[in-house]
Amino acid sequence: MTRTLGSIFHRIRVYLELIKIEHIIFDLPFLFVSALLAANGIPSARTIFYILVAMFGAWGAAMAFNRIVDYHYDKLNPRTADRALPKGQISMLNAWIFTIISSFLLVFSAWRLNAMSFILSPIALIIVLGYSYTKRFTTLSHLILGLANSIAPVGAWVAITGRIGFPSMILSAAVTFWIGGFDVLYALQDIDFDKKTGLFSIPQTYGIKKSLHIARLMHLFTVLLFVWFGISLHLGFIYYIGIFISLIVLIYEHSLIKHDDLSKVPIAFFQMNAIVGITFFVFSVLDFIYRNTIV
Repeated sequence: MTRTLGSIFHRIRVYLELIKIEHIIFDLPFLFVSALLAANGIPSARTIFYILVAMFGAWGAAMAFNRIVDYHYDKLNPRTADRALPKGQISMLNAWIFTIISSFLLVFSAWRLNAMSFILSPIALIIVLGYSYTKRFTTLSHLILGLANSIAPVGAWVAITGRIGFPSMILSAAVTFWIGGFDVLYALQDIDFDKKTGLFSIPQTYGIKKSLHIARLMHLFTVLLFVWFGISLHLGFIYYIGIFISLIVLIYEHSLIKHDDLSKVPIAFFQMNAIVGITFFVFSVLDFIYRNTIV
């Protein structure tokens, strides 16, 4: 019995590693804030449930499909060779089954939410799956990855209101540049591999120094769009305190990475950006509570 449970938990861990479940922290804060502000309060439990199922479906489909498409490259790249699929911990068939089930969960949950969510779900699926091919032909793959992740706040807004609200599009743009910027930093680790294999990336095309400048510019756009998002919804001073803290964190993130020292890229990639997402969420919620409790 104990051995069976151990085997089950091991399989669960392998699948969670396949989809890098911890990286979902980059999407959830913006999804929740978008839902909160679109509903002007806490949505119903049913709505939250289907939003989350759709979110996890999209995430699972995107990540598993990416592993399938990149299987050959992941086997060759020393940084990724120990992932579940190249190591044979998950078969290609099971990875495809996982992708199909996850895709179904996205579409089914969208259908259960409202007509507009259901209509847009195939488009969302095309974007999150299509990203996996973009490094084959464009240096804009970083922004396309950001676009795929930025579907979360738009999807939450549509789930609540049944329409694409302009504020959610601003937040989507902010997330696009935010994730695009730190994906440029992350890609610095693979600059030699990308050159060798002919994959496209900003670091591979422009070199380390210019890539650092481009990433900084993307994150500047991110902060400006966060501000615009606040203005569009008349958010309060607590929200802007959170944006200021996020700006400081982003500045610190970029200070960690030097053109001649990339050793701190993993820290900058995950820890610093996790703080940005959590800060955005906490201060947005605190601002909402404060504005709605003033007599």
